[in-house]
Amino acid sequence: MQIAQALAEVRDNIRRAQAASRYAAQEVRLLAVSKTQPVERIAEAAAAGQQVFAENRVQELLEKHQALPHLEWHLIGHLQTNKVKYMVDKVKLLHSLDSFSLAQELQKRAEAIKFVLPVLVQVNIAEEESKFGLSTAELADFLDAMSSFTALSVRGLMTIGPFVEKAEEIRPVFRELRRILNYEQARCRPYVDLRHLSMGMSNDYMVAVEEGADMVRVGSSIFGSR
Repeated sequence: MQIAQALAEVRDNIRRAQAASRYAAQEVRLLAVSKTQPVERIAEAAAAGQQVFAENRVQELLEKHQALPHLEWHLIGHLQTNKVKYMVDKVKLLHSLDSFSLAQELQKRAEAIKFVLPVLVQVNIAEEESKFGLSTAELADFLDAMSSFTALSVRGLMTIGPFVEKAEEIRPVFRELRRILNYEQARCRPYVDLRHLSMGMSNDYMVAVEEGADMVRVGSSIFGSR
């Protein structure tokens, strides 16, 4: 009952954030971040109606995908090129495309099995050295290059905001990613359809929704602290 109640509260918060802002997406997908959570707790969340889950590590995703293949799985953590071959056809969406070399490996592996992998490009808006992602200055050229990657379908942008004491402090980061998405949407590129914004976690997802996120990645607010 605790997980079911937590899910209900998060969904209610998302609806309130949508109602509070003219920038909010009409539909916001809640991704339950299940890293380190046992399969039993994920199944409990699924029984409460949650069908979309996100993992940070490939090995953990593969184990849970095998145990619960009927659920929708997203990979949100940094992906090493040597792990691509294991996950390329196991995820509904990769949120963390962050380099040309990773795109090349994803293209090679997806093309080999005649699969088109939906991806989001990770942008390091705050340019933190501790985080992965393209800089805003690199993004346009990177998206231009993605037009030749026929086995990848770029669906939008993702960012991980800096840690802040108050959620409101992160608003400029989310607002900037929305501005960039809107700007880049206007450019016509094959295989690039920027429709999604993945941003916001347990401590700031309501601000993210207010600034246009249509995917939020929430873990501890659903499952409790690890």
